[in-house]
Amino acid sequence: MCSIFKFDHPALAASRRILRRAFAVAAIGAALSGCIGMGLEDLSKAPPQLSRKMVAEMSKKGMRPESPVLVRIFKQESELEIWKVDRTGTYALFKTYPMCRWSGKLGPKRKDGDRQAPEGFYHVTAGMLNPNSQYYVSFNLGYPNRLESALGYTGEALMVHGACSSAGCYAMTDQGVGEIYAIVQKALEGGQKHFQVQAYPFRMTAENMALHKGDENMPFWRTLKEGYDWFELTKRQPKVSACGRRYVFNAEFEGGEPRDPLTACPAVVTQPAPQFVAKLDAERQKVDAALKDDKAVPVSAYVDGGMHPSFRELLKKNGPEKMAASISRTKYPVSRPDAALADPFSGSTKWNARTPIAQ
Repeated sequence: MCSIFKFDHPALAASRRILRRAFAVAAIGAALSGCIGMGLEDLSKAPPQLSRKMVAEMSKKGMRPESPVLVRIFKQESELEIWKVDRTGTYALFKTYPMCRWSGKLGPKRKDGDRQAPEGFYHVTAGMLNPNSQYYVSFNLGYPNRLESALGYTGEALMVHGACSSAGCYAMTDQGVGEIYAIVQKALEGGQKHFQVQAYPFRMTAENMALHKGDENMPFWRTLKEGYDWFELTKRQPKVSACGRRYVFNAEFEGGEPRDPLTACPAVVTQPAPQFVAKLDAERQKVDAALKDDKAVPVSAYVDGGMHPSFRELLKKNGPEKMAASISRTKYPVSRPDAALADPFSGSTKWNARTPIAQ
């Protein structure tokens, strides 16, 4: 659980995109100032608002501030993506934000106190946005969702928030979450009833799944990949249902939506286009082949959660106190900094595999 007590806190500043891990450490070091954006001194006490620069960036990409938004989160890569509908009517990537801290390990959250950050599909309404969070501003993921509640999973107040501290949440720094908050709030004000959050253990490529082929969560992850593949193929928000103790995507059922996530799924009355079925089958076959491959180098065990490589370098350079002061006005302590310095993916040559799905 992440606290959401009221604090009077500053608001938005631009957050600059961080170089990915594939860059050399020296290049990451040169970009560390970008993690801090314009600096905490540029944050005001007003609620986060879209800057003119952000509006201009959206315009260049054929997006409007009021257009629908979708969020994807990747634990292993410690990244959060903002997607918006552009002039084509489909979603396009607007910006990728480095994540400062997440806790637990790869895998879904199942019980209160396990420090796990959720994985799954969530829908966030305007009432789930909190402008007075303990960690600056935040939005509640809505964990447990309908399926998780039926499965008996427990926990509450799982957030995307500022600072660099996590006990089951996704911490983005004050500057980063301020910008994200302004983007999603504007979309909700523009008429979007709720926006979808897709939270994944990693980018769901066959190569990445092979790195975790011995993990007990693999059946669950293969279900998540179905939703991931639908979005990758169509760039449209997948319709998410719950039956048979799992997520089901883009299906219309006899009698309407299943009422009980634990019972068998009703008969499906519509089928996706054959070309999509073929592409989804091809992805399943790629995963099957990758899981049989003995060449994959498994990742090492987690100490506790993860941190984007750029922030890890900042933590090494400045220490937890100076780092906390540079990314949050509250100077909220970095959670378990020694664990954050441990990189469970350092021995994996396929850590950031992004093999695209055939369109």
